[in-house]
Amino acid sequence: MRHAKKTLVARFGAGLVAVALTFVPALVFAKDQPERGSGWTAKAAVEASRFMVAAANPVAAKVGYEVLKAGGNAIDAAVAVQFMLNLVEPQSSGIGGGAFLLYWDASEGRLHSFDGRETAPWAATPDYFLDADGKPKPFFERVVGGRSVGVPGTLKLLETVHKRFGRHDWASLLKPTVDLAGKGFEISPRLASSIAGAAKYALDRFDPTRAYFFNPDGSPKPAGTILKNPDFANLLRLIADNGSDIFYSGTIATRIVEAVGSTPDNPGLMTRADIAGYEVVERDPVCVAYRVYRICGMGPPSSGGLTVGQILKMLEGHDLEAMGHTPQAVHLILEASKLAFADRALYMADSDFVRMPTKGLLDAGYLARRATEIRADTAIAKAEAGTPPWKDAALRAPDPTRPQPGTSHLVIRDAEGNAVSMTTTIETGFGSRLMVSGFLLNNELTDFSATPSRDGKPVANRVEGGKRPRSSMSPTVVLRDGKPVLLLGSPGGSRIIGYVAKTIVAILDWGMSPQKAVSLGHFINRNGDTDLEAGTDAEALAPALEALGHTVKVRDLNSGLHVIAIEAGRLIGGADPRREGKVLGD
Repeated sequence: MRHAKKTLVARFGAGLVAVALTFVPALVFAKDQPERGSGWTAKAAVEASRFMVAAANPVAAKVGYEVLKAGGNAIDAAVAVQFMLNLVEPQSSGIGGGAFLLYWDASEGRLHSFDGRETAPWAATPDYFLDADGKPKPFFERVVGGRSVGVPGTLKLLETVHKRFGRHDWASLLKPTVDLAGKGFEISPRLASSIAGAAKYALDRFDPTRAYFFNPDGSPKPAGTILKNPDFANLLRLIADNGSDIFYSGTIATRIVEAVGSTPDNPGLMTRADIAGYEVVERDPVCVAYRVYRICGMGPPSSGGLTVGQILKMLEGHDLEAMGHTPQAVHLILEASKLAFADRALYMADSDFVRMPTKGLLDAGYLARRATEIRADTAIAKAEAGTPPWKDAALRAPDPTRPQPGTSHLVIRDAEGNAVSMTTTIETGFGSRLMVSGFLLNNELTDFSATPSRDGKPVANRVEGGKRPRSSMSPTVVLRDGKPVLLLGSPGGSRIIGYVAKTIVAILDWGMSPQKAVSLGHFINRNGDTDLEAGTDAEALAPALEALGHTVKVRDLNSGLHVIAIEAGRLIGGADPRREGKVLGD
């Protein structure tokens, strides 16, 4: 393959300049995207040689940069960045939610994978989201209130990886957020837009949340408003001194249980025992060979690593490099995505609770057979799940549940070669709308299927006590010759999978720089309509794709991709122009 003859740097080209963009995507507020982007801001590629961080808010990126500059490692920086994101980008992630983290330990030459996904209360049953008539409640009736809240995992995840790999003092990593929460920060344009957009989705339902995000007259607080969060500052001081025990076994656990159980319309079943019993799980990364690379992601309960891996493996037989970024190549990617999403709907869930053909779904022979279903001259109307090597393949019903965007992604590479790719979330923008001690609680349980069975067959992703809902988060590390060459990931609900797969192809096959790849107009198919990003070069693909049989919808697709490429002593970063993210490095 020609890929073996080119380094990533050679394929990116010598120039590292701002990406010249002549389009501005329409700020369309799609119904299924209650978390808004921030408009389009052209961003320059960033190059460094020692260390680099990319995160969804400039303040958070700067905190990570300072930690790395002071000699902290990638885990130290990730801890500091996540706490700051909780403050300045509260609609997307925080200690009231969950996360998946991939960590490359340079001294071991090993990739670690940590699951900090939220869990259902043990009292939850498969009919958890059904009404009195046995029908699923409407989506936002499930979201708003305590019933949607899973036991948070992000804080325990941060503490777990820091104790094992961190270098700097834990309290020092929280201090920048403690100080800013007390002093106050300016509401960014994206946060202001998100508050205004979520106002009609019950963001003002509960007193603490309303008081924090809205003025006394009920109007959303605008950009530039100084927002102070003394409750969060006080909580972080306790966490700095006592670790996560205050959260999982102390007074904060009591407050969470009270908040979750007291919402009048949608109370939850969470107990202190549920919170105290939460555990972070170290799992094997899910990896697949792709050309001369090894693509590694998060396995179950995330569908991200498997689905991205399936898409790429089914494309491997096509010379996408020779095709370039053309309608024909895009068609092939969309068709592979349909097939992978069909498998995702039937098989993928928390493998600690349901039997799953994890290895079979990435079996080379199986995916080669699946790839023969892709036709160059016509689109599949709707793909059916395949039959991977697994004896229970026909025992379950599909679950087309599509998680809502309310997520953030960060990538970090330190001076010693350690690296983090972490996707972190509270699910829908602003989560359950419940606020405790200055942070928002997730609505992650709505990632479960509200319908527990179909045609007498159980849905793998049904609600069960203690189970982790299926996720689409796709933190990714790409290896070549046993070392990381690419770190990436994105928010975006179930479209995360397509955003990540497209970006990998754009960099590895089409030779784009990280910044050009993340700025490329999105094309997504989740085994249904083909979505093209409004106002971008993707719109021009519509006639050719429609001629092949695709049903095309042009819409806002606000990802939040962050990428670091690593090659020959250089770090090359890219931040999504659709959001406020920033890349910093030395």
